[in-house]
Amino acid sequence: MARSITQRELRNASGEIMRALDGGETFIVTRNGVPAGELRPVQTRRFVAADAALAAFAGAPAIDAMRFREDIDAHVDQDPTPRA
Repeated sequence: MARSITQRELRNASGEIMRALDGGETFIVTRNGVPAGELRPVQTRRFVAADAALAAFAGAPAIDAMRFREDIDAHVDQDPTPRA
């Protein structure tokens, strides 16, 4: 559960708040009683070994490259011309 703090608390206790972030705590920052933002720890990346990734996708169906390209072209404007 995120702890609610005011903008003033963030300014005045930034060191304490940074240490709490290091400990995994999340904060909702309010301004005049209205939520203005969320502070949360950065998600650390987890290494996945190549053999584990390959095993996870071993049963996945094959992708038809031409059909995939057609689907993308039908839904995404990929015109490289700069817009005015």
